[in-house]
Amino acid sequence: MIEEIQAKAEYCLNCKMKPCQNACPLGNDTAGFIKLVKEDKIKEAYELLLETTVLQPVCSRICPHDKQCQGSCVRGIKQVPVSIGDMEAYVGDMAIEKGWKINKKSESKDKKIAVIGGGPTGLTCSAVLARNGYKVTIYEKHNALGGIMNHGIPAFRLDKKLLQKTIDKILELGVEVKLNKALGQDYTLEELFKEYDAVYLGFGANISSKMGIEGENLEGVLGGNELLENASHPDYTGKTVIVSGGGNVAMDTSRTVKRLGAKKVIVVYRRSRAEMPAEKKEIEEAMEEGVEFLFQNNIIKICGDKKVEKIECIKTKLVQKEGETRLSPVNIEGSNFFLLADYVIMAVGSKPEENLLAKLNLELDKKGRIKIDENNMTSQKGVFAGGDLAGTKATVAWASRSGRDAGNAIIKYLEKN
Repeated sequence: MIEEIQAKAEYCLNCKMKPCQNACPLGNDTAGFIKLVKEDKIKEAYELLLETTVLQPVCSRICPHDKQCQGSCVRGIKQVPVSIGDMEAYVGDMAIEKGWKINKKSESKDKKIAVIGGGPTGLTCSAVLARNGYKVTIYEKHNALGGIMNHGIPAFRLDKKLLQKTIDKILELGVEVKLNKALGQDYTLEELFKEYDAVYLGFGANISSKMGIEGENLEGVLGGNELLENASHPDYTGKTVIVSGGGNVAMDTSRTVKRLGAKKVIVVYRRSRAEMPAEKKEIEEAMEEGVEFLFQNNIIKICGDKKVEKIECIKTKLVQKEGETRLSPVNIEGSNFFLLADYVIMAVGSKPEENLLAKLNLELDKKGRIKIDENNMTSQKGVFAGGDLAGTKATVAWASRSGRDAGNAIIKYLEKN
């Protein structure tokens, strides 16, 4: 294995400009850790990655590398890009196998922080704070940590035992965990402030968005985020399922539904395949598993008496609109057609739980997400927020970056207060 990994490392040109690092949401020193892998200094490579990420085994497997680090690799211009994800996975896995710990940077301090949400942003924020000697307690509404990594990404994409080992390394820093504790139900923000010096809100935005079309309230219209998070699927055996969307949630949902026995799964996406935000590998694997795709089509109506019976679609064309750099899909008049369906799954984006946000009494932005300043602080002093709850791009890497930035901001705040 090491010979194969080192061969991949030798393929790297060690560019001075490091375009791969610039394209990484976490800013990992890609060329630096690959150089150490070349020299068989795997522990040193792990320690270098720790400066920017504590989720190496996870991000290395689920990040859309073709749109980030590997997509910017100079080698990829005329040849295949460097296999950055494979090397990061090797380093992260080796750290688990060898028992290499996440090193602490500071002695213990008497400040306490509550982190709400045990997903990638909450875990990363907790790691940053704990490494610097702060006492951290994670409050998680589920019976296990991991957030979207555990309750959203299917096991066929991310091994849950590997995920747990990654989480355990963070908890070894002395992070306390309180499971089955939901904000707004089991405790309030005001109660936390009586016990903690700062609070980080990182519980995500996992309520599926709707398209605003007729028929969305019919029985059989489901949310992709909720299906993945709660694993509460209906019986799809022999059924036709339509999935609306083109991101990784749409891919994860369609593949899960197909594996659960659906006769036919059709992904309807209003743009072209090249513009799908989902990882290229995920699209290809979905196709291999029998998921069908209708590109440049838009669902305009869900039809049925009380439950879903069919959908009405319309074909789209991509046009360049003034002032926009990306082509926009426009419906082609008169191209309407119908597809029979038993279920329609919405995977067109997500939003925070509005009732919960209302209880927090924090200022929101125009999109209904928690408004934060350049230091990740909300409108209430001492309360910080990050991840897609605060408008960060909805990927594990961006959520982790947000948690890291917030952790460092909280440290600066506590040093002054």
